[in-house]
Amino acid sequence: MGSGKRASSAISGLREKHQQDLEKLTLTSQPFKTFRLFVAAVFLYLRRSASYLLANGGLFMLFTIVFAVVSALLVTLDGPHVKHLEELSEYVRFGLWWIFLGVASSIGLGSGLHTFVLYLGPHIALFTIKAMTCGRVDLKTAIYDTIQLKRSPSWLDKPCNEFGPPVFSSGVPLSSILPQVQIEAVLWGLGTALGELPPYFISRAASLSGGKMEELETCGGDGSGFIGRRLNHLKGWLLSHSQYLNFFTILVLASVPNPLFDLAGIMCGQFEKPFGEFFLATLIGKAVIKTHIQTVFIICVCNNQLLDWIENELVYILRSFVPGFATALPALAAKLRLMKEKYLVASPPVTSDIDVKKWDLSFASVWNGVVWLMLLNFFGQIVTATAQRYLKKQQERELDALTKKKSSPVSKKSK
Repeated sequence: MGSGKRASSAISGLREKHQQDLEKLTLTSQPFKTFRLFVAAVFLYLRRSASYLLANGGLFMLFTIVFAVVSALLVTLDGPHVKHLEELSEYVRFGLWWIFLGVASSIGLGSGLHTFVLYLGPHIALFTIKAMTCGRVDLKTAIYDTIQLKRSPSWLDKPCNEFGPPVFSSGVPLSSILPQVQIEAVLWGLGTALGELPPYFISRAASLSGGKMEELETCGGDGSGFIGRRLNHLKGWLLSHSQYLNFFTILVLASVPNPLFDLAGIMCGQFEKPFGEFFLATLIGKAVIKTHIQTVFIICVCNNQLLDWIENELVYILRSFVPGFATALPALAAKLRLMKEKYLVASPPVTSDIDVKKWDLSFASVWNGVVWLMLLNFFGQIVTATAQRYLKKQQERELDALTKKKSSPVSKKSK
């Protein structure tokens, strides 16, 4: 009896020690240990992936080798195909860039990089303003003529007379601007949908192994502050209504900006919702509905359509139906106009490779500093989370070994 109590006490003490070790494992408190565990976790993942491909992906490996050999031959040999390969590489770079920005925006359980605010939003705004200024939308030399890594769009610094006379005399309509920025917006939305897959797969793997995601176990904890309490309340409500989590519910949650979609992905994995249902609803919601809502809003703000509608139409409609509300609309329109003026006069945040002879030095320096700080914070969170997950698996193995060791003498005595 006493040995059983001592065994349970030892296991309880070991769990407390493990929890303390997990809380201390951060880049700020234990940088070398954290980075060492991160490297070990990455190496283990790569080794498992390579073993799986070698064991089950024979056809895939053969296709990869043939593709690599053919690509190497095409790149090294001269001929008329070189021009087409360069054009193809531009399209591939363009697609990967915007998909990567989308993934970086949504991955990390709410700690992703806000690439819409940093890149896609300013790109749409600057193109709209340029189109309104020049009176035409055929500004790009190609589809991939957008903001990219260490590259500015060619149309940004060109004067309007190089594009030709204005095509639209009374403002460029939304229907003409939207197709010009639609592809990069949809690619960014595709990336955000892909970034939501890791929580789903991790939670599904935990469910199949009989475990439970920590986010579901602790979502009912006490939140700090008003916002934290409200989020915990919403999380609890979402968990209590998990039986209504279907294609339509996922589609609605993915179509609007909200901090609960990570939890929805975890719940879908935990309750073993079909992958096709989850990903299709997420893809439609993020890459089609949500992305177009954001894109259309920025275009409307920057080409005065939304402002004119608020000032000339909405004020008169609401004045007779909502007393007092119409007086607040002019202030809203003024703020939107101020937002547009800031886009017009401020240097656009294109890339970290900025020529200070063309851009304002102070703005470029401050913006680059903000972007690099956010990137470092994003990378630090990934390193810390990966290292903590790797350490937690080691701790679970240690607890299992101790439990088996303590239970074996008890089973022998009972015999």
